[in-house]
Parts: sequence; C-alpha cells; structure tokens
Amino acid sequence: MTYTDEIANTICERIADGESLRSICDDKGMPSRSAVFRWLSGNEDFRDQYARAREVQADAIFDDILTIADDGTNDWMEKKNAEGETIGWMENGEAIRRSQLRIDARKWMAAKLRPKKYGDKIDLTHAGPDGAPVVFQNIFEAKPEGR
Repeated sequence: MTYTDEIANTICERIADGESLRSICDDKGMPSRSAVFRWLSGNEDFRDQYARAREVQADAIFDDILTIADDGTNDWMEKKNAEGETIGWMENGEAIRRSQLRIDARKWMAAKLRPKKYGDKIDLTHAGPDGAPVVFQNIFEAKPEGR
C-alpha cells in the first residue's frame, strides 16, 4: 500500500484514541504493520505525527483506568442452590482479577509511552541525618585514632 496523508492521519487519530496499531492494521483498507514501520522509517513528518499520537494515546489509556475500576458489572454473581433458586451472591474473583490485569497493563503502557507524566518517580536526592547535607570525609587522608 502506498503512503497517503489521509491514511497517515487516520492511523494517528485512531492511535490517539487508544487503539493499537495491530488492530488498526487488521482493518480492511489499512496498510500492514510492516508498511507503517517502513513509513515511520522514511517519513519524518509521519514519524513526528505518530510520536505525538502515541503521547496522546497514553492519556487515553490512562483515562480507561478509571472507567475499568468503576465498572463493577461482573464483580458479583448469583449463588444458586441445587434447584436453581438464588440463595445469595458471591464475588466473581475471575472478573475482578481480569479488571486488575487490564488496569495494570494500562498503567504499564502509559508509563512507557509518557514516562515523565505517568512513570514511577525516583527520588535521587541525598541527605544526611534529619535532611541535613551529606558530609563527605576523605578516608585516604584521615588518620587512624591513636596514631
């Protein structure tokens, strides 16, 4: 398939909406993933547009997290006796674990796509006791006590 601005714009819009490149390329009338990768390699404008779309995608993915967490539709299921009568409710652990997996996958993806915004913050500050500055001592010049 030949590169066109229209196809490139469609790909980037759908990525920005949270779709994966794989699902986009599986649609009829869309290029293969290898074609998209060739376009990325050889077209700087498309590469920049694609990079911006991936940044926006991180925000869309992050928004999905709250939707998934708030959706308790399948968290409970009816518990029935031998006659098929409802006798109570029980937690649907499989649905809850699946929701947690979906949330964790999205957190990981958002952190990889936009590490400064969604990545883990690592504190690299060094401080001494009670937050005071660290005092360094040159151990090669220090004289042992009693000598």
